[in-house]
Amino acid sequence: MFNIARICFWALGLALVTALPASAQDGAAAFSVPAQIGAGLAVIGAGIGIGLLTKGAVEATARQPESFGDIRMLMIIAAALIEGVALFAVIVCS
Repeated sequence: MFNIARICFWALGLALVTALPASAQDGAAAFSVPAQIGAGLAVIGAGIGIGLLTKGAVEATARQPESFGDIRMLMIIAAALIEGVALFAVIVCS
């Protein structure tokens, strides 16, 4: 758990360091860094959500292989909804 927190802090620091010079050029430096962090968090959340969804679908398929088609259909619908929310969040943040 400690390694995951360390990686998250390094990624956040790297995002801040690389975002500041680019956002200073357009004069909106105070508003673009939080927006970039929010967009990044939205994408990370969507990735985690789809990963957990896929994990559950694979486990459910392993338990009941005959219902593979139904599980796959539900997984695709849920993944599309997660991606839609993530895309909406990224558009709102930018």
